[in-house]
Amino acid sequence: MDLGLTDKVAIITGSSRGLGLASAKALAAEGCRVTVTGRTREEVEQAQLFRDGVQAYSLDNTNTDEIAAVTATLDRLDVLVNAAGTIMREGQEFDSEKFAQVVDVNLNGTMRMCLAAREMLFAARGCIINIASMLAIFGSGYAPAYSASKGGVAQLTKSLAIAWAAEGVRVNAIAPGWIETALTAPLVADPAKRDTIVARTPLGRWGKPADVAGTALFLASPAAEFITGVVLPVDGGYSIA
Repeated sequence: MDLGLTDKVAIITGSSRGLGLASAKALAAEGCRVTVTGRTREEVEQAQLFRDGVQAYSLDNTNTDEIAAVTATLDRLDVLVNAAGTIMREGQEFDSEKFAQVVDVNLNGTMRMCLAAREMLFAARGCIINIASMLAIFGSGYAPAYSASKGGVAQLTKSLAIAWAAEGVRVNAIAPGWIETALTAPLVADPAKRDTIVARTPLGRWGKPADVAGTALFLASPAAEFITGVVLPVDGGYSIA
């Protein structure tokens, strides 16, 4: 099935691992010209992203100069995937400085990227895909900053969808559930916690990064051209169980 993404230009932040890496690979496989980023040069190199014509840069989404430098390398932009905002400081987020740090990366960093890409997205009538979380729905007693930031991403998505619709830009978000990534590795390694999550999940398994990447492909494609302002759970049914 041709998703209509050949020769589209995409940038995926936070794509040196996890959901961002899976999304970058999926978009590249569909013929997109892909730019990937990691927080440090070492992260990008370890992910072996310098191949198949993919551009790769280090990018800290709290640094406006770095954001400007990376976006300046693009001649156009059709798809922005904000996967960089996924930091959690579990057990430390009741500290005001840690709380602010998490919000700055997860929420403010997402907005910084959207603003930096705005004019190119307007010109291309492109789309934005933000990564929220099911904790935007539930909240969390152990990660208040992460939950608040992801709730903010969900509302930012809806707000930008309204604000930029007249320019032809669609803005959607994915709200992943329990996905096997480095962030959730301690839970996956704990049989009791892992199995408790599976028991509540109607589809009976943990998610894979490819599950999120497939959703990103759909939202980036012309098949979703009448969809905007959506925060789409990809959680195997966990949030409705």
